[in-house]
Amino acid sequence: MAPYPPRGDIAVASQSGNFVSSFLNYSRQTGVGISRSVSVGNAAQVNVGDILDFYSRDDETQVALAYIEGISNGQLLMAQMSRTARAKPLVIVKGGTTPSGARAAASHTGSLASNDAIFNAMCRQNGITRAVTVEEAFDIAATYSTQPLPKGPRTVVLTTVGGWGVVTADAIHRDGGLNLIALPNGLAEELDSLLPERWSKNNPIDCAGGETRDTIPEIINCLARHSDIDAIIFLGIGVQSNQARLIREGRFYPNFGLERIVSYHERQDERFADAAHSASLMYDKPILTATELAVADPMTPAVRAVRQSGRLCYASGNRAVVALGHLYRYAKFRGVAQ
Repeated sequence: MAPYPPRGDIAVASQSGNFVSSFLNYSRQTGVGISRSVSVGNAAQVNVGDILDFYSRDDETQVALAYIEGISNGQLLMAQMSRTARAKPLVIVKGGTTPSGARAAASHTGSLASNDAIFNAMCRQNGITRAVTVEEAFDIAATYSTQPLPKGPRTVVLTTVGGWGVVTADAIHRDGGLNLIALPNGLAEELDSLLPERWSKNNPIDCAGGETRDTIPEIINCLARHSDIDAIIFLGIGVQSNQARLIREGRFYPNFGLERIVSYHERQDERFADAAHSASLMYDKPILTATELAVADPMTPAVRAVRQSGRLCYASGNRAVVALGHLYRYAKFRGVAQ
């Protein structure tokens, strides 16, 4: 059985009822809502493509998310999915792509395997987003639901510590479409006035632990308003919340005036989440916030603040990059991005 999700604009269609439950569970965890959900089972009369056709015309739906195992009429299904992708983002997870998975699909819904290379090529040609895993599919759908489309591939990573930035830079390189740009002229000098001398002087922007009370919101606004930056990935939210939790769980709390320090740290993370959300709205640019606390401690003030802003808090920089890469490719398909 699936739980009731929060109300939103992602519509789910699935050949497996359990995956409806999975997507609705992710909706409850992240706060990114669902408009409709339908399981068609082995599709004796109405199939996933028919549901997607409805979603393409549905005013309550801004993003379509589907799980497919087998294809009985590939030409019809692709036509239905193409119409949907031209109207709004469509994210597909397809089971049965390997010999083992195809045998499992045949016993599950009686579905016959399709040629995965052909299916993948048709998805790319028609602007349909193909996800590898269910987790990735929900991340991408939630990104379409909550972030504006980027105008280009030029990406900046902002991090409070270096290691997260390094692996996120690797992920951007692997994406192949996004561009981890060199810092534009004049931007490094502007950041010099906000950060200590030891900051990275490069992209990723490593603050090197030199943040003061207003540093992160000021840098986010500085980056978002720059005309040569199309998207931002923000890493490091949650450090302040963890510091607050460390104090709370220590043997000196709640005495000795520590309540005020705990409150300060928690408010900082809330401010960071609000700054990312506000700047994204003001400058119409995607700003993706990531921390492992999204799954390790989803009720921490950092993650809760991102969720309350209406955005997805990504579980890692890598997952944020994967979602942003698909967002950029769809923006190109729609003619929004170069």
